[in-house]
Amino acid sequence: MHHLQLNTTVRKRSDGAEMIDFYLRPGHGRHIIRYNNAWMMVNRERQGNYLDTNNEPFETVTLTTLYAHKHVFEQLFAEAHEMAQQHHEGKTSILVPEGFDWKPFGSPKRKRPLESVVLEEGVKERLIQDMQEFIDKREWYFDRGIPYRRGYLLYGPPGTGKSSVIEAIAGHLNFNIAMLNLSQRGMTDDKLQLMLTKVPPRTLVLLEDADAAWVNRRQSNQDGYSGATVTFSGLLNALDGVASAEERILFLTTNHVERLDEALIRPGRVDVTVRIGEATEWQIRQLLERFYGEADPGGAGRERFLAKARKLGLVGALSPAELQGLFLYNKEDLDGASASLDELASMHAQLARKANIPE
Repeated sequence: MHHLQLNTTVRKRSDGAEMIDFYLRPGHGRHIIRYNNAWMMVNRERQGNYLDTNNEPFETVTLTTLYAHKHVFEQLFAEAHEMAQQHHEGKTSILVPEGFDWKPFGSPKRKRPLESVVLEEGVKERLIQDMQEFIDKREWYFDRGIPYRRGYLLYGPPGTGKSSVIEAIAGHLNFNIAMLNLSQRGMTDDKLQLMLTKVPPRTLVLLEDADAAWVNRRQSNQDGYSGATVTFSGLLNALDGVASAEERILFLTTNHVERLDEALIRPGRVDVTVRIGEATEWQIRQLLERFYGEADPGGAGRERFLAKARKLGLVGALSPAELQGLFLYNKEDLDGASASLDELASMHAQLARKANIPE
């Protein structure tokens, strides 16, 4: 090789600590290497001063070998593919639009355990069952000429677990997630339709805060921003128009379902609608078991917590995120968590008065 380039990467361990790795790779220019007893020339070139969205320069790498050794390319690519699969094994990749294709956003995330998301009893199971049935019925859809796509709408207050359950289901079914932002600079009707036709296999599409996209667009237009030009009709056509993509699973989330146009959530665009609401008594019990099951083996402390929550009117009023925050602040201190319920009740009462909502 003519010269080597030193690269560093920062990765996080399971305990949160950062590890710095160093590795060498061919520098820019031509190199002669030997792979599987075949000589190969590697030419790495930078394409002018162009940068991608991660401020990394665009590059091309050209591999050249003798015609008699052309089989080494298949071996090299197969080995690279296997290494990439090992890197992604047990993880969920987040994809975002870059140019006219989907690119990974950051490093793959460890799969979120399904049991880590506590929803109302049976909600996760029904969603998974419906998705699995859709995946298994591919030929059934094709044989009957029915578009092979499925749409889900999850709605409810903030912090109730809408995005979390999508991430957990994706990990459970070995799917990746393609994040779609209608307000992204450069997003147009044509590009949106193209991106939906190019979603990789075993990847679900996620459009978060669907109601906010059009509110933000109006505000952006007032501020003189015109980077994204997706129209409402363009979105509808991309979801189920003549040129819309097949073999697609789409999730929409919103905190305000009443703000969504009926045309967006009609059957054919949205097939399953699920409300993800505040924590019920069943959910509170599950969260208490997760956080305090070992510290309170008899369950007496958890029953006292539930009794106080009922008395203060907090059952069905707190989001799972609020409860989790409370429990994280009072790790292994169930009495402290119970004492903090008074403060939570007071805060909710103040918010209710400000919103002119009867307590």
